[in-house]
Amino acid sequence: MPAIQTSGQSAIEQRVLRATTHLNGRRRRLVQAILENAEESSFLSSRELARRHGVDPSTIVRTIQALGYRRFNDFAGDLRQHLLRSLTPYSVLQAGTRSRLAIGDRIRQCLHEDFERLRALQSGLAPDQVVALARQIHRARRIVVVGADLAASLSWFLAYALAALAFRAEAPVGSAGNVLHHVRFLTSQDLLIAVSFRKCLKVTVDAADLARRQGVPTFAVTDSGDGPLGRHCDRYLAVSIESSSIAGSYVAAMAAMNAIVVACTHVNPKRSLAALRNTRQEYLAGGRWYQDGYPSSKVNKSGKLKI
Repeated sequence: MPAIQTSGQSAIEQRVLRATTHLNGRRRRLVQAILENAEESSFLSSRELARRHGVDPSTIVRTIQALGYRRFNDFAGDLRQHLLRSLTPYSVLQAGTRSRLAIGDRIRQCLHEDFERLRALQSGLAPDQVVALARQIHRARRIVVVGADLAASLSWFLAYALAALAFRAEAPVGSAGNVLHHVRFLTSQDLLIAVSFRKCLKVTVDAADLARRQGVPTFAVTDSGDGPLGRHCDRYLAVSIESSSIAGSYVAAMAAMNAIVVACTHVNPKRSLAALRNTRQEYLAGGRWYQDGYPSSKVNKSGKLKI
C-alpha cells in the first residue's frame, strides 16, 4: 500500500486521510462541512458544533473518536490550527462577501473587531510575562527582532524604541540571507525576538530555529503556543490578529509592543532617563522639526525663534 502523502496538510487533514476506512459517508460529509466552515466552527463547544451542523452531540463525539481523538479539546485545537493554515486574503474576503453589509457597516465591523482584539489582549495578558521579557532585554548584550512582510513594521517599531533606550537592538530587513546573517553570530548572552502569525513566515521560523540551536534565548510574539513560532521559541506572547480585513488586525500586536517598551522603560527608570537625556536637546531643537516659514538657523536650541 503506498504511503499517504501528508506534506503541506494540517494535522486534522492527515487524520482524515488515515481514518478514511473508519468514516462512513455521513461522518465524512460532517467532517468536510466542519473543515470548510472552520472560521465558524473553531471556537464552538461540542454541543454548539452539533447544533451548528444539525446533528446530535453524540454524533460529534463518535466522529472525532473515529479520527483518533480522545478528547474534544484536542480536536478543537487541531481545528483552530487548520483554520490558521487555511486563511488567505482571498478566503477572508470570500467569507466577508457572504454577508450583505453596507460599506459603512463593514467599516464599523472592522473597528469593532480591532476593539475586541485589544480587549482580549487586555484581559488575557499577564503583566508579569511582559516584565520578565523586559528584564531579559535588560540583561541581553544584543537584541535582534525578526519580523517580515507586515510584521516588519512591528519589529522595526520595537527595535527603534529599544535603541532609543540605549539597548543594542536591531530589526534586520531584506533577504532571508541578510536576516540569518544577523542571527548567526548571536550567543547565549543575546536575545532573539521573533514576530509572525498564523502559519508563520519561513524566514522568521528559520531565524528562531537557528538561534535556539546556537543556545540563544528566544521569545515569540505570535497567535499561540501551538503555532510554529510558539513551538520553536523558549517563550511566547499570544496576540490575535484575526480580522475581516485582508491585512489582518495588528492593533493588539502594536499594543503588545508598546507594553514591552513601557516595561523596559520602567524596569530601570534611572537608566532610561539617562539614555533619553542624551536625546532631549535633539527633540527640543528646531533642526529636528519643521518650522513654518523659518530656516533652522533662526531657531535656538530650545526650539524658540531667535530674535
